Amino acid sequence: MERSKVARVGRKNQVYSKETGARVVAGCVCLNDKKDEVLMISSSAHKDKWILPKGGVESDEPNYETTAQRETWEEAGCTGTIVRSLGVVQDMRPPKEWNTNFQEEVEASNGDDNQEIIAHPPRSEFHFFELQVDQIFDEFPESHKRQRKYFSYAEAKRELLRSKRPELLEALDRSSIIRP
Repeated sequence: MERSKVARVGRKNQVYSKETGARVVAGCVCLNDKKDEVLMISSSAHKDKWILPKGGVESDEPNYETTAQRETWEEAGCTGTIVRSLGVVQDMRPPKEWNTNFQEEVEASNGDDNQEIIAHPPRSEFHFFELQVDQIFDEFPESHKRQRKYFSYAEAKRELLRSKRPELLEALDRSSIIRP
């Protein structure tokens, strides 16, 4: 993998799901060699919250693994070997502009119990991979704006729940991290 000096920005080449319209994202669950810790990064939007490295798939990338490794390098400054796919995880959090009164409006609409309630589509479609960390670098594209740290499974789970990121916890749960 080529290690860039700067992170890609913008969404002009962003890939979206043809079925749901969700943004297609790829990332890694980065495990140490003992598989008892996962490398997490601070959120760029909320510095006190910890998440997994991931980012948007771009139209010029040949596959999801390429995106996952690129994003892991840009955001976490680590490289390694993808050992397996963790599958697709749908981000079912409501869109940021979601109408919070949606359920009330449906119930008040006409009281028709047979009316089908259509839930919102997924916000993002995550393609996650388990990565065995080989090397961690001091300088990487987002080193000026992110922290990184290894967490045990219990610590990582607590942080992902605190950050309200159930889709990232699902990816962690699919990995082979050792649980106490």
